[in-house]
Amino acid sequence: MTRPEYSDLSVGDEIGTRTVEVDRARLVRYAGASGDFNPIHWNERFATEVGLPGVIAHGMFTMGAAVALVEEWAGDPAAVVDYQTRFSRPVPVPDQGVAVVEVVGVVGALDADASTARIDLAVTFEGARVLMKTQAVVRL
Repeated sequence: MTRPEYSDLSVGDEIGTRTVEVDRARLVRYAGASGDFNPIHWNERFATEVGLPGVIAHGMFTMGAAVALVEEWAGDPAAVVDYQTRFSRPVPVPDQGVAVVEVVGVVGALDADASTARIDLAVTFEGARVLMKTQAVVRL
């Protein structure tokens, strides 16, 4: 992908979309990589006993999967100089099959003095936002 030019951007431009398919095996691999072995991410019985709809994806996994769209668009992960979000809903992951998370990125603001673009991400599962105020600042 060609690195975007700051001068070519306008507020409201869509930078792209991404679909993330999450299955239980991916949760196990993420738990091993992150060290987050909380049973809500792998044990159905435990997850439902604590009031969840079932096993849920790690919030940090969802956050990381979403920002990958921005990293790809920018052409360099190091171009992302700030990233933040608020977790708003869990992503239930079925025992069989996948949970599908949709990510859409839009230029939310431009700062000519710093040559940065703020990218606003809409991150949804089954039409509902699972991350809120998800914003990445990219230096171009």
